[in-house]
Amino acid sequence: MGMLLPIKTLLRGLILPPAGLILLAFLGVILLKRRPRLARACLILALGSLWLLSTPVVSDALERLAERYPPLDLRSTAGAQAIVILGGGGLRVVAPEYGGPAAEPLMLERLTYGAYIAGKTGLPVLVTGFHMEAVAMRDTLLRNFGIRARWVDDAAYDTFQNARNSARLLAADDIHRVVLVTHAAHMWRSVHEFTAAGVEVVPAPVGVLATRDFGVSGFVPTPGALMRAHAALYELLGEPVRAFLEVTHLRRH
Repeated sequence: MGMLLPIKTLLRGLILPPAGLILLAFLGVILLKRRPRLARACLILALGSLWLLSTPVVSDALERLAERYPPLDLRSTAGAQAIVILGGGGLRVVAPEYGGPAAEPLMLERLTYGAYIAGKTGLPVLVTGFHMEAVAMRDTLLRNFGIRARWVDDAAYDTFQNARNSARLLAADDIHRVVLVTHAAHMWRSVHEFTAAGVEVVPAPVGVLATRDFGVSGFVPTPGALMRAHAALYELLGEPVRAFLEVTHLRRH
């Protein structure tokens, strides 16, 4: 398993945009002399897809497909016993201005919302991530928001392990209903993983897509749009894989 997880991350990076489309364009260049028609098709598909996925109009459409839950209604947290914040979104192992690890913007967005819910509900917090990721989450929560995480899981490489490890930590304190904080596009898969691990979930998605009217600018590529398209495609492809692994019992909590 230890070897498979980095391989999975590498394959994900090579298949999803932009790397997958850049590789397709390289293939087109290589085939220009031998198979000119196929080469042109590869180049048009790669560059055209890269342009479209980089536009806000297309990235927003993909996000809408991936998002399944509305914003949290704080009244629905009644009966919840803890808040679980999932890792993801990057970290700085050494942030000189803080003198230690710090969360990068996407992870910080999750931590900020988790801290907000903790302030409103008084519920204890569990952070779950992989090695330094969990440390950065714990330290950022305490340093930036004055919230000390009661549980820290630093051995979760993916969402499946987030759910499995969190369920074990929480079960020791007889906790079975949690408010789950992660990005909106990631929430559908996360809820399934936690439910399969025996945890009742109140979804608290962050970064929920708001309706926007771009006009012509919606068809102009931006780096942010490509990042959001990448995340949405990963979730749209990842959910069928999760369902397959669950049905076939190739992976168990």
